[in-house]
Amino acid sequence: MNRKRTLVMGLTLALVLATGIDVARAEGKSSTVKGYVLDSACALTKNLSKPISADCAVACAKAGSPLVILADDGTIYWPISDTKPAKGQNDRVMPFAGQKVSAQGTVYTKGGSHGIVIEKIEAVR
Repeated sequence: MNRKRTLVMGLTLALVLATGIDVARAEGKSSTVKGYVLDSACALTKNLSKPISADCAVACAKAGSPLVILADDGTIYWPISDTKPAKGQNDRVMPFAGQKVSAQGTVYTKGGSHGIVIEKIEAVR
């Protein structure tokens, strides 16, 4: 009888945990973000409204700095992956470094930070 009870409790715990994971994932919101792709350090420390140049953004990214999308309203969106293990997104946004873009995807917000899992990204004029 103890084995059956342990099995039921284990299955119940697994179900609760799986449901919690689904709820956490459901917090993302499908959105479109418009803004400039630039180096994260410049976005945070230099108070830029747009990149100095595409070459500068590319050089910083190649040196290891993450690229971000600086929205028109000043919000910084960190491109993130939803894979396990997670992987950097610089390769995905590098072709748009220094350009204004429209990025569609799932936006997550936590503690004042904003991340976007990009589904589609394109340059805008």
